[in-house]
Amino acid sequence: MTTVDAGSATAPAVEARQVEKRYGPVPALRGVSFSLAAGEFLTLFGPNGAGKTTLLRILCGAVRPTRGSVHVEGEPVADGEGGWRRRIGLLSHQTFLYPGLSAAENLEFYAKLYDLPDRRALVERALEGVGLAERRGDLVRTFSRGMQQRLAVARTLLHDPAVVFLDEPYTGLDPHAAAMLNRTLARLRDERRTVVLVTHNLSQGLEMADRVAVQVRGRWISDEPRGSVDAAAFERVYTDRVAAAV
Repeated sequence: MTTVDAGSATAPAVEARQVEKRYGPVPALRGVSFSLAAGEFLTLFGPNGAGKTTLLRILCGAVRPTRGSVHVEGEPVADGEGGWRRRIGLLSHQTFLYPGLSAAENLEFYAKLYDLPDRRALVERALEGVGLAERRGDLVRTFSRGMQQRLAVARTLLHDPAVVFLDEPYTGLDPHAAAMLNRTLARLRDERRTVVLVTHNLSQGLEMADRVAVQVRGRWISDEPRGSVDAAAFERVYTDRVAAAV
């Protein structure tokens, strides 16, 4: 069977093929299929229990699907240390930060894990990029939730991944912290990096996206370009779609 080489211009940045996941008799995902080209920003909406986090965990290789497959830049996402691992970044509900280390020490630790060159300069640029350069020496346990999220974004992007998965990054943030995080995430829209954002925040999710999907009970019930979505009417349309699908 002919396969597409990783990094090929013809390979989607992310591709899911009939992905299913069951936990015993309970289906969490039901035949989800989609592909994203390099540089696309997809926002995925859906009610609690829709299986969005399960899908994201499968896309980044943290959970194996019951059926179906996922490819990142043409390479199958599977067990082991494939090159696909270095091409993805994940921002999840957990920040994966060490509270007893400083902001700089946290990033230096991850830079070592990825064996990145010029680590000190890289960490400084990362801290500046999320507005935390002046707090580089402060312990993470002294940071607010919003500051921890921004540092987690820096950790996620430290190795310059081609594909980024964001799982509810606005959870627990006040409006000011959410606005600061939004400005940080807006830099991801560089037409080079592919992003999948899972969020309940309809307005911020629409603002970031150039493609919008809705998932209910493990299925995608819509998938459309952002340009075809009426932002003013989307909350009503979204509510109606979810109500009709549950």
